[in-house]
Amino acid sequence: MVSENNKDRLILVTGATGYIGGRLVPRLLKPGYRVRCLVRDPAPLHRYAWHSAVETVTGDVLQPDTLGPAMQGVSAAYYLIHSMSAGSGFHQLDLVAAHNFGTAACEAGVEQLIYLGGLAETTSNLSQHLRSRLQTGDALRSSGIPVTEFRAGVIVGSGSISFEMIRYLTERVPVMICPRWVYTPTQPIGIGEVLEYLATALDVPESSGRIIEVGGSEIITYGKMMIVYAEVRGLKRWMVPVPVLTPRLSSYWVNLVTPISSALARPLIEGLRTESTVHDPIARQLFPHVQPVDYRTSVERALTDLEPGKIDSTWIDYLSATWGDGTAVTMTVHEGMILEFHKRVVPSSAETVYHTFTGLGGKRRWPAITWVWKLRGFLDQIFGGVGFRRERRDPDELQVGDALDFWRVETLEPGHLLRLRSEMKMPGIAWLEWHVTPRGKESALLLQTSFFAPKGMLGWLYWYAVYPLHKLIYKKLIDQIAAHATSSKLKEDSIPKELI
Repeated sequence: MVSENNKDRLILVTGATGYIGGRLVPRLLKPGYRVRCLVRDPAPLHRYAWHSAVETVTGDVLQPDTLGPAMQGVSAAYYLIHSMSAGSGFHQLDLVAAHNFGTAACEAGVEQLIYLGGLAETTSNLSQHLRSRLQTGDALRSSGIPVTEFRAGVIVGSGSISFEMIRYLTERVPVMICPRWVYTPTQPIGIGEVLEYLATALDVPESSGRIIEVGGSEIITYGKMMIVYAEVRGLKRWMVPVPVLTPRLSSYWVNLVTPISSALARPLIEGLRTESTVHDPIARQLFPHVQPVDYRTSVERALTDLEPGKIDSTWIDYLSATWGDGTAVTMTVHEGMILEFHKRVVPSSAETVYHTFTGLGGKRRWPAITWVWKLRGFLDQIFGGVGFRRERRDPDELQVGDALDFWRVETLEPGHLLRLRSEMKMPGIAWLEWHVTPRGKESALLLQTSFFAPKGMLGWLYWYAVYPLHKLIYKKLIDQIAAHATSSKLKEDSIPKELI
């Protein structure tokens, strides 16, 4: 609910292009707060649907002279920054950055700082990463401004580095070698609960100046977390304990089998050796409306993001805005999903391009190495799949839910977007999407995206085995769509009767 009082409060968010910040901003906009984002580079903000609703200020917490304009008129500021990716010197950078930020906030009269740190007891055995998170909170408090410091352990949600490490290890490695840190107790918390704590802290004045430990409803080991993840995904995994495997060696292993670099994995793994559980129940007293759930429920919620429409960052709009006009293709792994993008600028209207790709399949068949499509359909039938038997309901029109050969129409935005979900037998789930936007009367930008959510190690092996042929086919596919849309631009009320 939008509050008139909230409209008078300007909230500064740092780390707005990061995992937490990018999800927090819309939570603040919803109740009517005015939001300002402090970023080093404003370009990545364009991938978020909310970017036009916020004020953007360019600055760097390591350059104190740039922070003044960001702080002017700010009521409360969120500090969601860390320097872990900077390498071995990240600890000192964290402290300098926090000191600069706190000093600038104090000089500007900011009333409250809200910080998300790490959950751990202060002991001599703390890793440098966890010690840095605790000392960052101290550095912010040294400014004299009341700090609301939330301390959390593993945050469960698609995009969280800790969760992604668990995801990729469990998906890709059937038999896991488990050093001692795998059996350390922890209290993971869902991303939804973390965001709720952060956003509603603005309305709980009793939280100001407090350290608040937050966690889920159960204490669990990292090994058990991987087993539960496997159970939710329907995978069988085996754990083999080993007496010695240093964080350095573990980080190399993580780097080998996941997209996470060893430089990022090592400080995380070093931190996993320390128990991270809640000892102070103050969070329940100050925020009784937040009801933490168990780890399994958090995982089930996170895995609902394994669909194209659930990816928080609007990749299509971002790529459309940032790519040049030349022919381009790119592939990325994002939150457990493999995405491959092909883009073309088509010298035809967006309407003609839309009618062209929505006319694919059925008797018009599929352009680009047609025999391969037929062979894949034949193999699918052998293994009990639908193959090419269904064709399409109407030669020119589609509706959500329509069968289209071995695809199913999942999303349809007339004149703009078509997303198909594959119903072939494969170790994962696949989608194919076309997205067209006009660029003048006789030009359009066409983005073709293939999504694949692999299931287990077999899913990843399947993807890399078929990728060379897949890349060739999908390149030719978008080329054929662009070519036929171009040849049809003078008769936009029809589409080619045959696309090959």
